Amino acid sequence: MKIAILLIAACALLAGCATKKHVEIQRVAVPVPVECKEPVPARPVMPTESLGGAATTLDQFAQAAMAEIERREGYEGELRTALMACTTPATDAIGRH
Repeated sequence: MKIAILLIAACALLAGCATKKHVEIQRVAVPVPVECKEPVPARPVMPTESLGGAATTLDQFAQAAMAEIERREGYEGELRTALMACTTPATDAIGRH
């Protein structure tokens, strides 16, 4: 009886090995969150912040305001560059997005 059970078990194992398994590998594009390691640019000191209230003339204020616009545009450019570095999708080894 034991021999019959062993023969049935051996046949079952051999039958399992004889069946052909089909393995199909598929590539699935899934976005993976990645930490952004771009440094945050330092905020520049704005010229109008250092003006002294009533002692400031209109010309001094206008000059400081124009200089501040230039600094803010430069700072905005640095922030946009950092943002683009963090939001641009990485390409894989083939070069597709």
